[in-house]
Amino acid sequence: MWLTLSTQKAKVSRMAETTKERLVAAASDLLDAGGQGAVTLRAVAEVVGVSHNAPYRHFRDRSALLAAVAERDFDRLGQAFQAKADDPQDARLSLRAALMVVVAYAREHPARYRLLFSDPNLVSGNGALEVAAFGSFQAFAAIVRRCQMDKSLRSIETARMTGLIYATLHGAIDLEIGGRARKAKGLGSIEATVDLLLDLLAHPNVRNGSRADHRRVSTSSNDRGC
Repeated sequence: MWLTLSTQKAKVSRMAETTKERLVAAASDLLDAGGQGAVTLRAVAEVVGVSHNAPYRHFRDRSALLAAVAERDFDRLGQAFQAKADDPQDARLSLRAALMVVVAYAREHPARYRLLFSDPNLVSGNGALEVAAFGSFQAFAAIVRRCQMDKSLRSIETARMTGLIYATLHGAIDLEIGGRARKAKGLGSIEATVDLLLDLLAHPNVRNGSRADHRRVSTSSNDRGC
């Protein structure tokens, strides 16, 4: 009897989780198509094909739904960073590849990007979202640490180095998304800004040696493939 009840509860739980995931996916699509204004609980219910009250079983309000979208995408970014951290290729190339993951995400999903990185109220008071956001940062920091260990980057506190790279990247992305990036300002492309930043932050022994030249050649070759 207990096993039967447990099985039934597990089945109901899986169905509820599936519905929640579908609602989050629908919200993501609406966000991509029309920005935050297009995302409402009623709209996602219509997309998923459930009653208008169904989303309230999973989300307190619209803000909770948007937070769920952000949590999912932070998790996915963290997984992508972890994959780059585990990649056996050159550490600097792994770092650049991780940065390009964020660039691609911002270009393909600008509304979602703004939700994750430009909404000051989103993370406040949401423990699960805070964990996901910081987890993605830590996964990125692991790549930075690897670069420092192999002398690709200067040996300053890893968190500070990661924060500097993160802040510069997001600044370059915001300028491009906002249509304010100009060659006259020294901002021809995000890719060029990233490469310049990594060169400036390179460990002196690497930047001034033949190994640095090899890295630049490798990076230049990879640019053409991005």
